[in-house]
Amino acid sequence: MPIQIVMDHTGDTRHRFDADDLEALSRAEERFKSLTAAGFTAAIREGSGKVAITRSFDPMAEETLFFPRLVGG
Repeated sequence: MPIQIVMDHTGDTRHRFDADDLEALSRAEERFKSLTAAGFTAAIREGSGKVAITRSFDPMAEETLFFPRLVGG
């Protein structure tokens, strides 16, 4: 079952969704759009264990990680 993991100052929040459920899929896509619009970077873990940045929602990705924009100072 695909999962979206959102990292923030409180730790992480995990959102599992059923890619065959249209309502759950719609919520996951909206979460992706909302987080990336707010400045989060999205990355998917590929089968080989490597991570790749993504700019579009992929319902077939087993794991999508969202991490906030880092600010130096």
